[in-house]
Amino acid sequence: MSETILITGAAGQLGQRVIHHLLETYRVPAASLIAASRDPSKLASLSAKGIATRAADFDDPATLEAAFKGADRLLIISTDALAVPGQRLKQHKAAVDAAAKAGVKHIAYTSMPSPDKSLVTFAPDHLGTENAVKASGLPYTIIRNAWYMDNYLHGMPHNLQGGSWYTSSGDGKVSNVSREDCAIAIAAALASGTAESATYTVTGSESLNADEIAAVIANAVGKPLKAVQVNDEQLGQGIRGAVLPGFVVDMLVSADANIRAGNFDIVTSDFTELTGKQPQTLKDFAIAHKAALTA
Repeated sequence: MSETILITGAAGQLGQRVIHHLLETYRVPAASLIAASRDPSKLASLSAKGIATRAADFDDPATLEAAFKGADRLLIISTDALAVPGQRLKQHKAAVDAAAKAGVKHIAYTSMPSPDKSLVTFAPDHLGTENAVKASGLPYTIIRNAWYMDNYLHGMPHNLQGGSWYTSSGDGKVSNVSREDCAIAIAAALASGTAESATYTVTGSESLNADEIAAVIANAVGKPLKAVQVNDEQLGQGIRGAVLPGFVVDMLVSADANIRAGNFDIVTSDFTELTGKQPQTLKDFAIAHKAALTA
C-alpha cells in the first residue's frame, strides 16, 4: 500500500484493534502506518513492530498539525473528553482543521448512529464533528458505530449476581455490535484506498429489546437474569448508588431513553459490505466473555 494511514487514539482499545486488523487482516505494511497518542510512551509495542509513533494532543492543536504531516489517510477516533460539555467537539474540530492544514487527503471518523436525532448526551459532539469533516472539503469516511456489546461487561456481572437488570429502555430495541467488529470494519474502510466519501452505520445483525437481551445473556452464561423496567429517574438514582460520575450517569440514562425512543433500532448490512463477513451475535459474544460476565 503506497498511502500512509495515521490512527489517533492508538493506545486505546479501539485504536489498538484497528491497527491489529490493518496489519494482520488487511496486510497493510507497518511502514505505511503511523500511530498517534497523547502519550507516545504507550505505543512502544507498536514501535517495536516498525510502526511510526507520534505525539498528538487534542487539547494542543499545534501538536496535531505536526503529527498529521505526511499522512494520506487520517482516522480520528472520538476522544473520551466527556466530563466537560463541549470539550470533545472542540478537540475534534481542531483535529479536522489540523488535518486540512497538514495536507491529509482523506479523513475517517468514528461516530454514532443517527446523531442528528439521538437522545444520548454526547450525540451533539458526533453531529458537530461530522459536519466539520464534511465542511473541510476533504473526502471522508464516517463510521457510525452502534452501541457496543462490550458495554455490557461493565454492569452486567453485577446484574447477573442479583438476577435483575434495571433498565428504562422499555420495549425499545437495540442492535448491538462488538468493539472488535467495529475495528474490523474501520480497518477495512481505511485499507480500501477509496477516494469517495461515504457514511456507514456498523450494527449487529439483530435488534433486541431488554427482555430478549437478558434471555440471550442468561442462556449463554447459565445464570438467571430478568430485565426490570424502571423510569429514567429511578435508573439514575440506582446508578448513582454505584458512585459513578454525574456525566456518566446522565449518559447511561440517556442511552436507555434513546433505545426506548427507537433511535438505536437500526440494522444495516454495512459491516458485511465493508468486510465480506457477518457480525458477531450477542449470543456468541456472551459465550466468549462468559468468564468476565460471571466474575
